[in-house]
Amino acid sequence: MPVTIFLPALSPTMTEGTLARWLKKEGEKVKSGDILAEVETDKATMEIEAIDDGKLGRILIAEGTEGIPINTPIALILEEGEEESALEDFVGLEKSASNPMKKNLENGSESRDETALHQSVQLPESQLKPPEADGRHGRIFASPLAKKMAEQAGLDLGKISGSGPNGRIVKADIESALVRTRPGLASTKSFPSAAPETSSPESVTSVPNTNMRKIIAKRLTEAKQTIPHFYLSIDCEIDNLLEVRTELNGRSTEYKLSINDFIIRASALALRKVPAANASWTDAATILHNSVDISVAVAIDGGLITPIIFNADDKGLAEISNEMSKLVQRSRDGLLKPEEYQGGSFSISNLGMHGIKEFSAVINPPQSGILAVGVGEQRPIVKKGALAIATVMSCTLSCDHRVVDGAIGAEWLAAFKGLIEDPLTMLL
Repeated sequence: MPVTIFLPALSPTMTEGTLARWLKKEGEKVKSGDILAEVETDKATMEIEAIDDGKLGRILIAEGTEGIPINTPIALILEEGEEESALEDFVGLEKSASNPMKKNLENGSESRDETALHQSVQLPESQLKPPEADGRHGRIFASPLAKKMAEQAGLDLGKISGSGPNGRIVKADIESALVRTRPGLASTKSFPSAAPETSSPESVTSVPNTNMRKIIAKRLTEAKQTIPHFYLSIDCEIDNLLEVRTELNGRSTEYKLSINDFIIRASALALRKVPAANASWTDAATILHNSVDISVAVAIDGGLITPIIFNADDKGLAEISNEMSKLVQRSRDGLLKPEEYQGGSFSISNLGMHGIKEFSAVINPPQSGILAVGVGEQRPIVKKGALAIATVMSCTLSCDHRVVDGAIGAEWLAAFKGLIEDPLTMLL
């Protein structure tokens, strides 16, 4: 029986995608691991891989189609030795070639009839329900990251339905299972927005919301409505840091350290010193993260994305700097892979380069903390009873009060401040 390729959820926030292009043609042989197509998500352009050897029997969704809901059948793979006659069991395939979704878009229709799309394919029921386990091998399909997350959270993979190709369990499925233990997230009331005042067409410009902006709006609204935020602020003197940075940058051309690299390193080491701040909340349990993975907010066209420095507490400044430079470039080019921005245990948002003195950031769920960093500026301070001038950077820590109490947040900020003001300790 042909294998159905579904549009997978390539990120936890993805609900639909655009099929940018097909890299294989109908009738072309494919091997496990071959790239079949490129899909544009709310975050980046991602690749869909073949998970079995065979032949691309039929393309169900044409390239360039926008607004395809996840789990929509997009292609059929004939297994090795299978004849094209096997495709005859899948009625309605000729209708799908005309792609009703694309027609709606070309006609200017804003509706996306998901039901019509699925009905045009009319796959057998056994194919529409991704299998929980591979009958030939008697095992559950799950990505390595999903297995690790399930093990850490104590979840039974056998009770989780996979949304990946052929029912493969991916990270988003594990996160959804965790969210189900937090009914507050799922049952958040949506209140109608106030209707805007009527304006003449000449006085306003209507800019359609992109998928990215919709996802950002949804996640931030959920975060503020479901996470009890509280905020702690502290001032850090960074003159010593600036001197160390200048000295280190002068020693080698293989790296170029930024202030943000020191902030990432200091945040990671502070989380190592105060592990209670490196945690996430669920109704069933508080999840203590065994690794320190720092998400860093990066502005891109149409929104922002948070690539991750994994195991940041085990990496030196030069390694963090070089890795971050590559992640920023890949973010702005739209080339990040899901594993490069999904996850993380703590976030940093730095607006100092824009001259912002201080601000408060919204927590990135399911994390429990985010550090908002302002500009380093010269301010008068009192040292040993005398007035002096120092370069001071204001930082505000947003905490999830369900996980982090005030004393824990204060302890973390004190550890962070100590590292920033004595940067040589970061080199030990």
